[in-house]
Amino acid sequence: MDEPIDVSIDFDIVDECDDWIVVNKPAPLIVHPTNIKAEPTLLGGLEQLLSFEIKNGARLSIINRLDRETSGLVLIAKRKSAARKFGRAMERRLIEKEYDAICLGWPDWDERTLSAPLLRKGEKEQSPIWVKQMVHLDGRSSETSFKVVRRGIHKGINVSLLRVYPKSGRMHQIRVHAAYLGYPLVGDKIYGEDETCYLRYIEGGWTKDLKGQLMLKRHALHASRMAVVIDDETLEWSIGLADELSDFFDA
Repeated sequence: MDEPIDVSIDFDIVDECDDWIVVNKPAPLIVHPTNIKAEPTLLGGLEQLLSFEIKNGARLSIINRLDRETSGLVLIAKRKSAARKFGRAMERRLIEKEYDAICLGWPDWDERTLSAPLLRKGEKEQSPIWVKQMVHLDGRSSETSFKVVRRGIHKGINVSLLRVYPKSGRMHQIRVHAAYLGYPLVGDKIYGEDETCYLRYIEGGWTKDLKGQLMLKRHALHASRMAVVIDDETLEWSIGLADELSDFFDA
């Protein structure tokens, strides 16, 4: 007999109606189940939470997907009609997203927009990390705007709190663009100063050495605001920075 797949309801409901639900996903909760191992998922938790509605015809569709280690707002349609509306809004670029991020260093600018195409690194050169992306002229167009909110020092290391506005939605876009500008996100195992952190984490889990290098167990990226135009009405949601990130920066 196959082992049952675990679920998690470790998330907060931000807003809800008959057609959709918005939740605050913690890190490192994964959104969808994988074929690698059974583990708690956001989708599993939602299916458990909304089991009555699903029995009565609801069909869940994740509208915006976040990486495992990215926390924040996730929008889920409950019905096919709502999923189609959100899909059309995305195609017409009627969805705005804002993220909060903590990067290493003090940028020598207060605001900066980067237009730099992205593709999977393994398509152009050897990479031990299959999912790793890179800036390359042959990639898909990608644009991200950054704004410095605060500069600080954490245990003698310069760090900055950024407000980030992605104009496109490529895989790992914010993380790649931040690193390309020279200010990788705190805790980023792939795009930080040493990509072997990711390989060592996959092989042996979280260790004292990794904590010393990365400072945070997760990368410091949080989806803090989302707005979407549906039927000529603007729906908008916003939340504060995840506790572990605000505690890190304030420390």
